[in-house]
Amino acid sequence: MDLGIKGRNAIVCASSRGLGKACAASLAREGVNVVVNGRNEETLHDTTEELRRRFDVGVTPVVADLDSKDGRAALLAACPAPDILVNNNGGPSPGAFLQWEEDDWLNALESNLLAPVFLIKSVIAGMQERKFGRIVNITSAMVKTPRSPMGLSTTARSGLTALCKGLSQDVAKDNVTINNLLPERFDTDRQKQMAELAVAFKKISMAEARAEIAESIAAKRMGDPREFGDACAFLCSAQAGFISGQNLQMDGGSYPGLI
Repeated sequence: MDLGIKGRNAIVCASSRGLGKACAASLAREGVNVVVNGRNEETLHDTTEELRRRFDVGVTPVVADLDSKDGRAALLAACPAPDILVNNNGGPSPGAFLQWEEDDWLNALESNLLAPVFLIKSVIAGMQERKFGRIVNITSAMVKTPRSPMGLSTTARSGLTALCKGLSQDVAKDNVTINNLLPERFDTDRQKQMAELAVAFKKISMAEARAEIAESIAAKRMGDPREFGDACAFLCSAQAGFISGQNLQMDGGSYPGLI
């Protein structure tokens, strides 16, 4: 299927690795020029060169911290009029409610609520004027199935979800959509970190820890990041103009609820 976005321009946040990189790759495959971003210059350089080798599109790297005003400004300077914005950022580590201090809460809100909000604010009017815009926020399955150890992440990302639901209704008339992808258990560095925690606390092998993670998923496997990237690309497509304000579970069928 031709997604109808060849020649469009995208900012893909936190895209030097993991799910952000998968989204950038899927968009580039569809002919979208991508601005890729990360904090580690070496990792970002490797990702940039890989995408340039694989796809005949513009790939612009921006080393920037999304939590800072200057970092966000650098992204927008590289792509002042994006057609597509994929919001993504590292999430806070799991923890215990009674151990989190004020700085923990403020950092979580800065990374997973305010950073994407300010980027959306910077690009949405232009998207409305051009009558095309696709905004995809990578949030978390925990937005719909909260667990207390993920409370920092869940609190910030639920706030973003609520804001974007209301905003999506305001801009739909201008062919601007806002949707959220809710990942769970994709085979990325994040799951490696979770497996390492299980190894440390449960005194099991890495293979056993990974098997435990897979067993917790209805599909009995971890997700392939390419599956996630392709879902993102479809939400950014011309064909997805009637899909907005939605939360797409990407969890191998694990979510037990109806809504």
